[in-house]
Amino acid sequence: MTSPDPRLAVVFCGLRLTSPVVLLSGCVGFGHEYTRVEGFSYREIGAVVLKGTTLAPRTGNPPHRLCETPAGMLNAIGLQNPGVEYVVREILPTLNFNDTRFIANVSGSTIEEYVAVTRRFDDSPIDAIELNISCPNVRAGGIQFGNDPDMSARVAEACRSATAKPLIAKLSPNQTDIRENARRLLEAGVDAFAAVNTFTGMEIDVETRRPRLAYGRGGLSGPAIRPLALLRVREVYEVARPHGVPIIGQGGITTAEDALAFLIAGAHAVGLGTALFYDPLAAGKINAGILDYLTRHGLDLERLTGSLEVPPAPGACTDGG
Repeated sequence: MTSPDPRLAVVFCGLRLTSPVVLLSGCVGFGHEYTRVEGFSYREIGAVVLKGTTLAPRTGNPPHRLCETPAGMLNAIGLQNPGVEYVVREILPTLNFNDTRFIANVSGSTIEEYVAVTRRFDDSPIDAIELNISCPNVRAGGIQFGNDPDMSARVAEACRSATAKPLIAKLSPNQTDIRENARRLLEAGVDAFAAVNTFTGMEIDVETRRPRLAYGRGGLSGPAIRPLALLRVREVYEVARPHGVPIIGQGGITTAEDALAFLIAGAHAVGLGTALFYDPLAAGKINAGILDYLTRHGLDLERLTGSLEVPPAPGACTDGG
């Protein structure tokens, strides 16, 4: 399979991506899951974000860990992973870095753990590092860091000193003011944002009167969250734009029209997650749809990004009177 049309290429944190489509952490494991699907190729993907990785191996939460919801999915995997040393030594050498970019997802329970994992990935071929400070499925760290601007900044600042690679902050939507968090993270030295992580939710089995997830709550993803995520991307863009800081927009994207909306709102790349569970070839279809749109409107990706025409605020005078 050939690479996408050159008009789909974007530069993100100095990295050339062959497509604005990024496969999200937790949805493609450590890069091999979809290679067995006929017709799938990483050459049409801009980047792959690997599964959340901690310092030591984790078994994750007990089952059940997934639950379908109307227009979405709840997950409470709990950061199951083999630990950073295994990932760097055993998994990264098996990945073809000529096909696409690979981004590590760093997780932890303490600032010191985030720093140690970041430092280990810094000494690896990984292209960039995403700080997972917004996971709602672990009891220590995770969302506790992501919902507190002070803690978010402390994690980012500590990790910034541990790597020269592009540093992407994965933002939680479960906070009072995502713009303030973004401002603090910019001051701490992050190079980009991923907006947003899953929304915290739960499902209940009414017959047993118990949560459907063993953890009790989980992260809601899928089309149900798309309008909420889209707004937060726009809010983050308003903070990031003056500094030229790019955004991976994510949350319920399943079609080219969804992806285009995130690009127009201010995203420089778009993330696919839950859509891959029922359509592992969605990226190619979205690439084709974006390219068709650019052709029909005589645009390129640079001019499309952030091109939202914002109407006057309610109550504002629009007739000069």
